[in-house]
Order: sequence, then structure tokens, then C-alpha cells
Amino acid sequence: MTDVTTLLEVGGPVAALGGGAAYARANNPALYWSAVGGPISTARLLSSYASVMEACGLTVPPSRLRVLAVKATTRREVRPVPPRRGIVRPTSTGLRLRLRLAPGQEPADVAASAERLRHAWGVHAVSVHTIKPGVVELRLVGFDVLRKVRMPRKAGGDFLKVPVALREDALPFVRDYRTVPHQLTLGATLSGKSMYLRHLIAGLAAQPVALVGIDCKRGVELAPFAPRLSALATDPDEAAELLPVLVKEMEDRYDLIRARQGIAPGTPDEEITSDIWGLPDGERPVPVVLFVDEVAELFLVATKKDEERRDEMVTQLIRLAQLGRAAGIYLEVCGQRFGAELGKGATMLRAELTGRVCHRVNDEASAKMALGDIAPEAVAAACAIAPERPGLAVAGDTSGGWSRIRTPYLSLGDAAETCRESAHMVPDLPALKPFRPAVPVRHVETPAPAVQPRPVTD
Repeated sequence: MTDVTTLLEVGGPVAALGGGAAYARANNPALYWSAVGGPISTARLLSSYASVMEACGLTVPPSRLRVLAVKATTRREVRPVPPRRGIVRPTSTGLRLRLRLAPGQEPADVAASAERLRHAWGVHAVSVHTIKPGVVELRLVGFDVLRKVRMPRKAGGDFLKVPVALREDALPFVRDYRTVPHQLTLGATLSGKSMYLRHLIAGLAAQPVALVGIDCKRGVELAPFAPRLSALATDPDEAAELLPVLVKEMEDRYDLIRARQGIAPGTPDEEITSDIWGLPDGERPVPVVLFVDEVAELFLVATKKDEERRDEMVTQLIRLAQLGRAAGIYLEVCGQRFGAELGKGATMLRAELTGRVCHRVNDEASAKMALGDIAPEAVAAACAIAPERPGLAVAGDTSGGWSRIRTPYLSLGDAAETCRESAHMVPDLPALKPFRPAVPVRHVETPAPAVQPRPVTD
């Protein structure tokens, strides 16, 4: 009886502890990882490192000097040599570990074994990043960071750099317009494409940048951000008038750059430039970011009369994509569907859009159009996005690299309020003033006056 009582006294706290760990793992995975998962995975990694590397084929035969030294000092078997391991550094979402590759190894060998390492050490994901020749870093993610997105405190935002999502390796996905000037963003209805667009506009609202929008859905997506927009076109007719103005603005900026290049002989080389970023601060025009929502509406025509207008708009978009980067004009092209069947110029426009973000799409052809020419293996990942995870997307660029990302939730009201607070940041561009959207006046309801009691009389 005493033994049973003792077991019950000990088993109660153990059961409560196990239940608490299970609850934390389901509802607060970061807390569970810091308290339980991280130490267990670290112990598993340290104890099985050599054997796991050998099982994954990441070891090399020992040198002759090492063989002679082992045989001279001990009688144990000479084992293959794994990559030299650095210090295991824990983080709030996983572990980081640097490896010095053995002679004859390359980072691709370690990347090919990432899935095996994930299962061997019991983590959610393993990614490989090259630090310098011969040194790679393993980033182990302990749990699914995309299930409930929490952006890191230091997300890396700066001028023309907007952290818009979280990558699957727990690093922020930063939209850098100086590095990737133009981007194509695709996504079906309720896939999270509009949320991605909100983060971009809210992040750029407080920067000295001109924001221009083309929203052929009568402005329902971009109209809430009207206080911060320098121009807005809400149908193809208005877009046909706005695009030539942007092209003319681009040509004027090239004239400004040419005038700077034609300065007197003997001028230092650092003062000769081929884009606006080499101009002095007082002469440099503000960058322009053009958001095109539902780009397919610019391609579709109902009559033969509209074909000429469509061809002109597509030609102007292609010109902006080809030449706009040096003039400080950047494109953010969004749509539900994008394919060669849209018409002449669609494939050429896509080729000029360096960045690609593909949310859940309704057909494989759209995923191939977005990612097939830069990372064919990413097409399958984009087609596997479930409807229950809005905001999840596959991001890549023409370098061939890609990763899964997810945008955190941002309400339309918060994004619109950010634009209202930043309305004073709208730059003065005379060419775009005719297209400046009307800002509705906010009606503040005043409380009804209190009813005063009437005195009682005879």
C-alpha cells in the first residue's frame, strides 16, 4: 500500500509536467523548444554527430598521418573523418552550427543530406548556408515557424527595404528594391496576396518614395491607401493615360543623368554616374514604386478596338521594366493568373521581373509561369500550398534560390491608418498631380448632447 501511495505521489507531478509540455508544444512551440526541445536536440546532435555524418556519406578517409598516429597510440579502429564541427549555438527557434568541410567536399553535399539530418536530430527543418569557401552553417529550425508567424525584432528594414514575411528558416524575407528592382506576385483569391501587398505599402509609406497604383478592380484594393498614393488608376482607361506619364518621367530622369555625365573634363570618376543613385542628394529624384494589381485586366480585351490600347500599355510596362531601374522606378506586378495566353508581351514582361512570389494558385500553369524558369523544383512546393494556410508562398529570384515564406496578419484598417499618418510624405511630382486620388474626409461622430432635465412647475 505504501508503494502504491508513493507511486501516486510521484506520478501526479510527472503527469502534470508531461501534460504541460504537451500543451506548450501545441500552443506555444517557442516556449516548448526553449525548455524541452532545444536541450534534447542539442544532446542528440552532440552524441550522434560522427555516426550521423558517416551514415549520410559526409565523411572522408583519414590521412596517412592520422592513421599512423591512431595505430601508434591506441588499438581502436580508424574511422572516417567527419567535417570539423564548431560550437552549437542555440536560438529562440532552433540551433546553428558551423562545419569546416573536409578536402573534396562541397556545400551541395551537405545540402543533399539536409532531410536525413532533420530526421536524425529530430528537428523541423535543416538549411545549409555558405559562409566562406570551405565553411558552411547548418541552421536547424526546431518547430514550424510558419504556423504562427512572429517577425523577429531586428527584421532588417531600411530605405527601399521592407520586411514583409518570415522564411521557413526563421529569417525575415526582405523585399529589397535596390537588389531586386521588379517582382511578379501571383496568388488566387484568399491566398494572402493582398496581405503581402498591404505590408509592402505600409512599409514604404514612411519612406521618401512615390507610390503609384494601378488597380483595375475599381480601386477596391488600393483605394484605402489613397492618402499616401501619388497617383491611382482604377480602370484600363485611366491606366492607359497614367503609363505614358511614367514613361515620360523615366525619360526625363535619363536626361538628368546624361546632363550629369556631360560635365567638364577632369571631374572625378565618382561624380560620373549611370543611374540616379550617383547624383548628388539635391539633384536626385525620389524613387517611384508602381503597384499593378490584377495585371491580367490590362491584357484582356473585349473588342478589336481595345487591342491597340492593350498593346500600347503592355509596351510601356515592358519599357518601364527594362529601363526603369536606373531611373529609380520599380515595378510590383500582382495578379491571380499570369500566362502566355494573356497575349503578346506577357512572356517578355515576365522575363524582366527578377523577383517571384507565388502564393496558392488554381492551376499548375500559373506556378510554372512564376517559378518554372528560375527554380523548377519550387513549382511542386507552390502547388502543395493548402487553402488553410493563407499567406504561405514560395519566393525566389532568377539566381535559382527559393524558400517558403508566410506573411503575418495585417488588417486593412491598420495599413490604411499607417498611410493616413504618412500622408505628409507624398513627394511633389508635378507630372503625377492629375492622377492624385481624392482623399475622403473622415467623419467623426460627435456625441449627442446630454438631455437637460426640465424643472417641475405648478
